[in-house]
Amino acid sequence: MKEGSMEKKRRKKKKTDWYILLTPLFAVVALVAMLACFFTIGYYEMKEKKAEEEAAQALAMAPVTYTKEEVDEMVESAVALAVEEAVNRNNEDFLTNIRSKMENGDSTVAMLRELYPDNIVLYDKGKYVFKEISENLKHNGLSPENIRADEESGEITYVNGEEVVSHKGIDVSKFQETIDWSKVKEAGVEYAFLRLGIRGYTTGEIVLDETFEYNVEQALGEEIDVGVYFFSQAVTEEEALEEADFVIENLADYPVRYPVVIDIEDVESDNARTKDLTAEERTRFVIAFCNRIKEAGYTPMIYGNLKTFLLMLDIEQLEEYEKWFAFYSKEEFYYPYDFSVWQYSDSGKIDGIEKKVDLNISFKEW
Repeated sequence: MKEGSMEKKRRKKKKTDWYILLTPLFAVVALVAMLACFFTIGYYEMKEKKAEEEAAQALAMAPVTYTKEEVDEMVESAVALAVEEAVNRNNEDFLTNIRSKMENGDSTVAMLRELYPDNIVLYDKGKYVFKEISENLKHNGLSPENIRADEESGEITYVNGEEVVSHKGIDVSKFQETIDWSKVKEAGVEYAFLRLGIRGYTTGEIVLDETFEYNVEQALGEEIDVGVYFFSQAVTEEEALEEADFVIENLADYPVRYPVVIDIEDVESDNARTKDLTAEERTRFVIAFCNRIKEAGYTPMIYGNLKTFLLMLDIEQLEEYEKWFAFYSKEEFYYPYDFSVWQYSDSGKIDGIEKKVDLNISFKEW
């Protein structure tokens, strides 16, 4: 009995010793599991916080729209506040400018642009759109004070001191009919963007501009530099590549040095094939076109106006490409971001062209 009892105690002690040995291991496993839990929770909290920050940033950069009634109230309030601040600071220049705009009957948009300098303001489809100016994009550094407008011809140059640093250009299509390019050369035109073709906004058919071959041969013959543009209505990436290939094919026989441009404009028609495209989709198509053009050895460029660059495209994804900006003013650019060519008029007059013609200046050569 005594020996059996002793043996039982020894077995019990061995069993107890085994659990004692395992206790630290259990503690380590528990600690690791707890730390893993904390890290997992922390990771997802951090990921959720980052997502919230990105969403907030996207919301901040998104355009804000207002109805006419809302804007009327904003203008009244903003003018009153601005005048009060100007009076307090004795800022007579500002008061004079505001008074002048009111007396001249300037548009509401012009007034809003004066009162909201940290936003780009445009009017679209019955609403005023406010787009906060981004510091993430390269700014153009151009000064309105350097714009010079010829009183007689209406032509614009850009100067640095007394030196003209801009380059005179035009863009043409079949609507200018038959052009006398020798007279265009004598008129001082340095380059011309020629419409190479279009895709129909209802049929989707690609068509070569009927004056392209004549214009490119005659312009090059007069030693006028040539670029081309294509009016895009692509609704898929494949169609954008098809447009680019069409351009490349038709340029094969010509030494074109200036940019090859994709023309992005809003077609205000209920049956326009592009009317339901999102900015993200359209941006993807533009990138596809530009990359194909670049692969072929040409300089890709994007043409558009305020609506194109601020509402129809995601401009931050298109930073690497040259821009051709259309804004018809003789006093300001009203676009803070970088662009290489400014189309400042759609009703210019140039010797050798009977019809009205688009006038441009560029800030570089290619």
